[in-house]
Amino acid sequence: MALRRPVTKIPSFVSSQPLPPRRSITIGSRAPKNQVYDPIRRNDAFYTYLSLSTSSRTPLLTLWTASWCSNCRVVAPLVRSLVESGVGETEGGVSLALVEFDSPDLQSATPNLALTYMINSIPTLLSFDAGEAQTATKVADAHKLADRKFLEEWIRAEASRHGGRGGGTSGMPGFGGLFSNWR
Repeated sequence: MALRRPVTKIPSFVSSQPLPPRRSITIGSRAPKNQVYDPIRRNDAFYTYLSLSTSSRTPLLTLWTASWCSNCRVVAPLVRSLVESGVGETEGGVSLALVEFDSPDLQSATPNLALTYMINSIPTLLSFDAGEAQTATKVADAHKLADRKFLEEWIRAEASRHGGRGGGTSGMPGFGGLFSNWR
């Protein structure tokens, strides 16, 4: 003997009315655009963050620090607080990662990132835009790095690139000059 399922009748008023349009509800005023990553202690973390920032079209700000550096203990929290507070978000946003220069895994890795990007003093602030180091805007002066106003302006300037590739060349003609404004 087969069991019969009970028949449920849908009231006519349910099926005759159109569904209301879907609305997304956002809690809070806006989603943050700035991102702060965990400190970089190995090359693979650096390349992962570089790929993430390139795909999101936001510059990756790297602050090269060391455990023995007293200036780094002042600069790192300042830069981090500026990025976390939203400096640069209206210009497109940035990502920040501290590079622990004296990490054993980073020092023994091939290629050596500090040599690759010509980091010759600590602390150093270096931006990457579209995967390219922006050496023209690299900051290694500890006095500038401790200046809140200077850092706010620098972060805003870097954020305004938003993947537009600029400032990484010397302005000389070549591929950077030929294609820098092409989109």
